[in-house]
Amino acid sequence: MAIQTDETAGLFSLKDQHGNDIALKDFKGKKVLLSFHPLAWTKVCAQQMESLEAKKDLFNDINTVAFGISIDSVPCKRAWAKSLNIEQTQLLCDFWPHGAVAKSYGIFIEGKGTSERANIIIDENQKVAFVKIYPISELPDIEEIVDELKKMQ
Repeated sequence: MAIQTDETAGLFSLKDQHGNDIALKDFKGKKVLLSFHPLAWTKVCAQQMESLEAKKDLFNDINTVAFGISIDSVPCKRAWAKSLNIEQTQLLCDFWPHGAVAKSYGIFIEGKGTSERANIIIDENQKVAFVKIYPISELPDIEEIVDELKKMQ
């Protein structure tokens, strides 16, 4: 079962596409959007990450850090980010242990070895404020997420 609103977000540390360690605990005091996508190099996942990049300045204005996250490796995410011209959004690698963060958030699909497509918003106190799981083939509406973030101000 997916993590629920008002639960404390599971702390984690993952590498981004540049090999930097990103720890959730370091973002206390900011809202955090975890935008889970099943796999790099797929059309809908690319559009989902491009939507995060397009909203980067707005996220900054509303005290939010957005991360794309999937089970792909650092080299894979680095090449993918470069191909998509994603320069500001950090793409996190839930590679090893395989899908550990997705599993801890209850959105890992065992039979496929990937996460669900999901957006999870964590508030400034690191409590889960919003969870939405989408059909794998559906592009999440970034404006819906922006509206949810703005409601939290």
